Amino acid sequence: MATTADIKNGMVIKYNDDLFSIVEFLHVKPGKGPAFVRTKLRSLTSGKVIDNTFNSGVSIYPVRVERRKFQFIYKDEYGYNFMDNESFEQILLNDNLVVMADLMKEGQEVEILINTENDEAISCELPPFVELKVTYTEPGVRGDTANSPKKPATVETGATITVPIFIEQDEVIKVDTRTYAYAERVK
Repeated sequence: MATTADIKNGMVIKYNDDLFSIVEFLHVKPGKGPAFVRTKLRSLTSGKVIDNTFNSGVSIYPVRVERRKFQFIYKDEYGYNFMDNESFEQILLNDNLVVMADLMKEGQEVEILINTENDEAISCELPPFVELKVTYTEPGVRGDTANSPKKPATVETGATITVPIFIEQDEVIKVDTRTYAYAERVK
């Protein structure tokens, strides 16, 4: 058992009969009243993000998880298939366990969180940035540069990302997997 003083980003806790990953937290000590910890928690079963406030010093129940590197192989009607990079074992994950699946391409290396108590996979996380090729986007209109305009672009995985107007078809871009945002053009 731990307290709110032990909270850190990425920690997995048991809360309301569910497993949550701490996305971000902020320790607040107001001038009047007791201190508290404001958190954003992401459910590992449903993927929903909730805001929660813990009083300072309250007990929390951390879950021991192990992060293992896996490679995405393919998707079929049963779910997503991954291969362990060390033992070459394959595992199958349901659609609800894979976050940001539409940014994942075959051969992509991901981290899968394994609950060490029952050796069960609880979540799949992509790296913070992925490089994807733009398969379709409208051409930029010359002279339309006021207020840094954006346009939709479809990438090789089928996801639609909002990109700056100067991005052309067949270019490779870097996408932030946490926010679905364009980060930069890959040279």
